[in-house]
Amino acid sequence: MKKVGLVGGIGPESTICYYHDIVYGVQKEVRKDFFPDISIESIDLFSWVDLCEKQKYAELIDYTLKPVERLAAGGADFAVLTANTAHLIFDEVKEKSPIPLISIVEATAEEAVKRNYSKVGLLGTGFTMKNDFFKKPFTQRGIEIVIPDEEDMQFIHDKIYAELVYEKVIPETQKKMFEIAQKMKKEKDIQAVILGCTELPMIFTENESPVDTLDTVKIHVAAIINEIMK
Repeated sequence: MKKVGLVGGIGPESTICYYHDIVYGVQKEVRKDFFPDISIESIDLFSWVDLCEKQKYAELIDYTLKPVERLAAGGADFAVLTANTAHLIFDEVKEKSPIPLISIVEATAEEAVKRNYSKVGLLGTGFTMKNDFFKKPFTQRGIEIVIPDEEDMQFIHDKIYAELVYEKVIPETQKKMFEIAQKMKKEKDIQAVILGCTELPMIFTENESPVDTLDTVKIHVAAIINEIMK
């Protein structure tokens, strides 16, 4: 089996989900008492976001690449970035990486194709919703991407960094995000929303969501498990 390296900490809550779901997902595949070999390099979310906000992309690429290199030195056969927003510079990091990387965006786009979606909404940080890096793989597959209006985007962005990265799920925030998703479905005729931030599944849970969702964490984890099993 292959060893996976996780670039985590962006944020910690999603890193925990990745670790847990990979470990027990592989165990389910092998059907015996077994846990896979995993390395984690946890970096500082706030340093990453600061470089992103200041558009210091060369430094951001280097900051993201260094933990990948450490994972490779530790024996990882491939690596992943455990955050959607980090894929803003995924292609540049992948190009310089000493080991292969698996993209959360490509995996999610492939899943949307499997579900025969033609129009989906995108929720996430402002970086994710406003930039093209997440939209491009979908449009290349003939799937239209819709984003919320400016006010709703700002609300989602603020709540991710003020609440969700600290594991705070506030009922009023959840209610508002549900309303945003429902409005997109009603006004823009989307078939599902992409949970384009790895903290959003805390809001749009398996048992509580007003619209169908593409949970990027679960989709990415499934692709990782598939690669491990090779």
